[in-house]
Amino acid sequence: MDTPATTTCDAPASLGPKVDLSRHPCFNKKSHHQHARVHLPVAPRCNLQCNFCNRKFDCMNESRPGVTSAVLPPDQAVPYLEEIRAKHENLTVVGIAGPGDPFANPVETMATLVAVRKRYSDMILCLASNGLGIGPHIDNLAALEVSHVTITLNAVDPEIGARIYAWIRDGRRPMRGLDAAKLLLDRQLDAIQRLKAHGIIVKINSIIMPGINDHHFLDIARTVSDLGADLMNCMSFIPVKGAAFEDLPAPANLDVIRTRLQCEKHLPQMTHCARCRADAVGLIHESIDNEDMTRLNRFANAKVMAGRKRPYIAVASEEGALVNQHLGEAARVILFRQDTETPSGYKFHEVRRMPEPGSADGRWGDMADILHDCRAILVSAAGPKPKRILEQRGIEVLEMEGLIEEGLRAVFTDQPVPAALKRRFTACGTGCKGTGTGCG
Repeated sequence: MDTPATTTCDAPASLGPKVDLSRHPCFNKKSHHQHARVHLPVAPRCNLQCNFCNRKFDCMNESRPGVTSAVLPPDQAVPYLEEIRAKHENLTVVGIAGPGDPFANPVETMATLVAVRKRYSDMILCLASNGLGIGPHIDNLAALEVSHVTITLNAVDPEIGARIYAWIRDGRRPMRGLDAAKLLLDRQLDAIQRLKAHGIIVKINSIIMPGINDHHFLDIARTVSDLGADLMNCMSFIPVKGAAFEDLPAPANLDVIRTRLQCEKHLPQMTHCARCRADAVGLIHESIDNEDMTRLNRFANAKVMAGRKRPYIAVASEEGALVNQHLGEAARVILFRQDTETPSGYKFHEVRRMPEPGSADGRWGDMADILHDCRAILVSAAGPKPKRILEQRGIEVLEMEGLIEEGLRAVFTDQPVPAALKRRFTACGTGCKGTGTGCG
């Protein structure tokens, strides 16, 4: 059944002489077939765990928020954007929507926004956030003329919020239960007020979860409307495999329509949302094509590609025959260099000790310094954070299990690691969905 037409949020004519806010296709339904947008996936970390979300950010076969085919280093954002704009001449909006939360990655997020605004003074800049960490950055967002912010807010009753969120992480402090839900709600409501005080357009995303918060939407709409929110997007819950709510059913289409009609009494409703990926490109409802996917991966891996001129490959191995150690547990690694005069095509170089555990993210930076002349490291598994830090320093982290010689042969000949040897990191242990403690 088609959703009935509802009021749309007509943005102010402009933020300044160069930025026409009517060209935002998400906030202005009249624009969504005319103006394109791009999401820059520079924010992989998240500061809360929603029970409806499986924080997997490397799936290229799903079209939903929180997934991307690659994470883009901030210093590659503008070069990537220049190529995107050359292809999509109707591009008017640059957004950051994950794949985690922009303000669990504030350095990357703000650096990207500064670079884009410096290069494109007429571009509409927008963000989507859960609101937990946005507060300290609102003044700077306004100074950069970020004109649109989406806050995902699923409850204005902490008792309900405590059912939705497994944990939050406020800085280095993990929190759970009612206290976590109360803090998150306080931050969200404060963010809406402060964003509106700066004249920033605010959209509220709320996910309809049957039996959890579906009875609560009028309270959400009334509360955020009183704070000045401009638009509301009542979104149908999508069951995601591996999430705590994976067995929760999606709401019936009639229930979604009824919820929107009720909430429209308080706020205009968005009805054309396409549940965009964190690396979305083009018009709303257009799927990201292979050309754009390839382009993103090229820029995401630019530093890794540059590092391929280095002479050595490091291997995490217990006994020197198999790749069988996790990056974090390797006390030392074995280095090999290419040697075309040997039958194998490579030769042992030396053994190097790895940094001692205990220095948090600094350990991965120290490791990158030790491996500065290595093009890659072969490991049995690696967490997303250390992998990202090493690859930003030009060291490709390849997860595999099997004979060292098979991995070396592939990498030294610029071939992919054989599929039979590949291993994909998913969690720290069996059944682990993360704890909020930042284990990497």
